[in-house]
Amino acid sequence: MSIDLDGATELVRQTLVLALIVSAPMLVIGLVVGVVVSLLQAVTQIQEQTLTFVPKIVAMMAAAILLMPWIGHRVIEYAASMFSFAN
Repeated sequence: MSIDLDGATELVRQTLVLALIVSAPMLVIGLVVGVVVSLLQAVTQIQEQTLTFVPKIVAMMAAAILLMPWIGHRVIEYAASMFSFAN
């Protein structure tokens, strides 16, 4: 079995797109929480460093836990298509 250059390029492209799709919701949630915390800090003039990281980490972990079934489904679909492609 040999994979031509176009096939290998397509596999890499699909892998990168899947990584972006799977990580995008958590990154967007981290961005939104970061902006809200920054606005809160600007309004209250509280400049505590840990106040920026802890809410983002908690929100992103909660999003990862809530989105785990969806992420798992996407990754399993991708793996199944890769195994069927190899045959």
